[in-house]
Amino acid sequence: MAKLAFLGLGVMGYPMAGHLASAGHDVTVYNRTPAKAESWVAEHGGARADTPRQAAQDADFVMSCVGNDDDLRSVCLGENGAFAGMAAGSVFVDHTTVSAKVTRELYAAANAAGIGFVDAPISGGQAGAENGVLSVMCGGDQPIYDRAEEIIGAYARICRRIGDSGAGQMTKMCNQIAIAGLVQGLSEALHFAESAGLDGRAVVEVISQGAAGSWQMSNRYETMLDDHFDHGFAVDWMRKDLDICLGTADEIGASLPVTALVDQFYKDVQHMGGGRRDTSSLIQRLRAFKRGGAGH
Repeated sequence: MAKLAFLGLGVMGYPMAGHLASAGHDVTVYNRTPAKAESWVAEHGGARADTPRQAAQDADFVMSCVGNDDDLRSVCLGENGAFAGMAAGSVFVDHTTVSAKVTRELYAAANAAGIGFVDAPISGGQAGAENGVLSVMCGGDQPIYDRAEEIIGAYARICRRIGDSGAGQMTKMCNQIAIAGLVQGLSEALHFAESAGLDGRAVVEVISQGAAGSWQMSNRYETMLDDHFDHGFAVDWMRKDLDICLGTADEIGASLPVTALVDQFYKDVQHMGGGRRDTSSLIQRLRAFKRGGAGH
């Protein structure tokens, strides 16, 4: 079993770190809000550290799952950053969804210090983290990835190296691009069914078994029909991710017209006060449009 550090105990990181502890690893956690780390230790054992550097001291692997580019830089770099506490030959695995630019920046900094670095963003939501069935898409050097793969397996249904540093983040962008279009399409289908006076559940029971079926349909249609969105992946975070996608598309010359449009629809949901609602709340914009309200 390995000596590990986990940095960031949000809705994803908290259960992910728990799976590592359940697998028998020696886990030290760090969280910007110490109370969350104290709660984790009370539940899972292990230890709590006051800084990323302290958490990373003598760790074989350091995992992170924080908020954005700046958050990731802050836990990696500087006097109290994890890199300052990591020994040569250890490995940093980042599960945050960030830009490929910051990933490559930190990969270079880690390499200069003799530290391995794997970008390993995740998909599967809070339920996937809690149940240990996340999809993990990775970028980095093959030998470093090979060392990290078994550790990541504690909370993954599938873990795959896609390519060199940054490839994991690029793959996560593909994931978010696909989700944006799927959720909008599902929202429109359910809104159409409602407007036509159809039984939405009966409609989904039939169409989900054909070509229209998707994870979003299977897992979100009931809460969408019930107008319940106090769960899942927040609109605010989705807009952060789509901003990364659209910025990267400009850099590489890719065209994302649907993604750009859905991003603006999510902006409407934010203006409706829905920034913390699940991404499936796009349907609320359509309902408001029909009423002549905020979606107009």
